[in-house]
Amino acid sequence: MVRRADITEVDIQEMILRLRQARTEPNVRLLFKDGRNMNGAITFVERLGTGRLINVDDEFAADFNIYELKQVDF
Repeated sequence: MVRRADITEVDIQEMILRLRQARTEPNVRLLFKDGRNMNGAITFVERLGTGRLINVDDEFAADFNIYELKQVDF
């Protein structure tokens, strides 16, 4: 069984609001709980809590889950 550690409903709601805003930004920085740091444009499917970060300059794309994120900057 997998437990989500120390994440409250309020934290998730705030992260969802940040990701909604970030969808319209041309460049977003995602900080992950495991230390990764990625830049690019994002898509986000709120219903599933998943999204994709796309960096055209580096020709790189990565999927993410809202529970993996620590911070969203734009």
